[in-house]
Amino acid sequence: MSKSLFRSVCLNLSGLLLVGLTACGSLDRASQSAVGLVTPYKIDIVQGNFVSREQAASLKEGMSRLQVRDILGTPLLTSIFHADRWDYVFTFKRQGVEPQARRVTVFFQGDVLSKVEADALPSEAEFVASLDSGRKTGKVPVLEMSPESLAATAAVPQAAPAKALPPLPASYPPLESSAN
Repeated sequence: MSKSLFRSVCLNLSGLLLVGLTACGSLDRASQSAVGLVTPYKIDIVQGNFVSREQAASLKEGMSRLQVRDILGTPLLTSIFHADRWDYVFTFKRQGVEPQARRVTVFFQGDVLSKVEADALPSEAEFVASLDSGRKTGKVPVLEMSPESLAATAAVPQAAPAKALPPLPASYPPLESSAN
């Protein structure tokens, strides 16, 4: 093979390699822009105890632990080292929206509520509206029972009288034999 033919073959191969690499780079950019148009679905992640503004407002100093638990629910975090402190933590992560994080901490002295520390809390209606922000919604129904339906659920049906149990035996057989 002559020197000039070898040089031209090397030059042509180098040119093809350069064109091929350039094509791969532009193909990569085109595929990235196509992928950017289609995004995968990511589910909404709700974790913790949601505490509304109304629930926090109903807490009063001097309430017992049981009363606080009835209003707020079971605390998400309790610690052996901080027995007089309950933490209610709530996080909400949604695709395309800044994650929300809220915290409510209640402090007790003995069995009595002494202090409540809380982030800015939404009302229940505001929270429900934020959950359905991407959907078309109609009017939110009022969550109240009519007096008629309340009376219907308050009436407890009478249980049938229980059958009398047979009388207990006067004595029981011994657990161990006494043949010693």
